[in-house]
Amino acid sequence: MSDGADRPKDPDCDLCQAAKITPWHLDDEVCWVAECDLCATPMVVWRSHGIDPPADEKAYMHEQLGLIALAEIGDFYIDDNMRNIPDHYHAHARPKGGFFGHQIARPEASPALRPREEWFEAKWLHETE
Repeated sequence: MSDGADRPKDPDCDLCQAAKITPWHLDDEVCWVAECDLCATPMVVWRSHGIDPPADEKAYMHEQLGLIALAEIGDFYIDDNMRNIPDHYHAHARPKGGFFGHQIARPEASPALRPREEWFEAKWLHETE
């Protein structure tokens, strides 16, 4: 996997900008996982601008998304059809049998339930139990 230093970026790409406008679950050199503002489901975003991540990075991203999705929404499937932003690899964890996550009950400790001001501090990204 890449160390992140040489990753291509597009300054006009919303996903490259990685603005913390929704709760984040993970932030590392390969990817970040946050709540999709449209779908209300966990979404993994590759740190490189492009649509074809190396197999090891794609597997890593799907694994991280899967761990978060199980904790957040339960049974899920990975949907990497990049509908709205087709030029930057990202994938959603969709609830099994569904598409959106607005009606899914979240666990009490979910970042999705934290106050908005805590989203930007992101201290909880590194909390351990």
